[in-house]
Amino acid sequence: MKPNADVLIETRHAPTTEGRLLTPATVTAVGGVVFAGAIFGFFYAWVCSTMWGLDQADPRVAIEAMQAMNGSVRNAVFAPAFFLTPVVLGIAAALCQREGRRLSAGLLALAAVVYLGGGLILTMTLNVPMNEDLARVVVPAEMDAARQIWQDYSASWQVYNQIRTVLSGVALTLAATALVTLSRQAPRAGRRR
Repeated sequence: MKPNADVLIETRHAPTTEGRLLTPATVTAVGGVVFAGAIFGFFYAWVCSTMWGLDQADPRVAIEAMQAMNGSVRNAVFAPAFFLTPVVLGIAAALCQREGRRLSAGLLALAAVVYLGGGLILTMTLNVPMNEDLARVVVPAEMDAARQIWQDYSASWQVYNQIRTVLSGVALTLAATALVTLSRQAPRAGRRR
């Protein structure tokens, strides 16, 4: 080897997420947006069609229909979006934080908290008990009695549903904003994976 010769030394660096579009944070954030969108859409459909339609129906039919829908909603298709939305959003937030994407991490964490309180907990503490009470109702044959039961139930239930719809929409907006921010915010080089 000649003295003063240039020596090429190969160095290996740990792989980073820099320059990659589909990082674990991005993929999980997309999942969070899908879950938040699914649950927002579910609540929104109750606001703008289902409850208005039931309010126009014979109250005896409305009570029976609502009892049937409440009984059928507890299924494996609905459960992931309802229960796992804050989990997926929280995992996405943690992965963003790990990649050094703090703004996206904060938005996703906030989305998780908003949905957890305004969607999941509100539903479990207000809408579900009302649904369980309605499930125990024997539909009266008399129209006036059925109308009173339905009006008492529907008015309050719709207020709570509108609140959870708005808050779920806020969570969806926060998650979507985080996703857009992810596309504009390069991961920090050298962050541990």
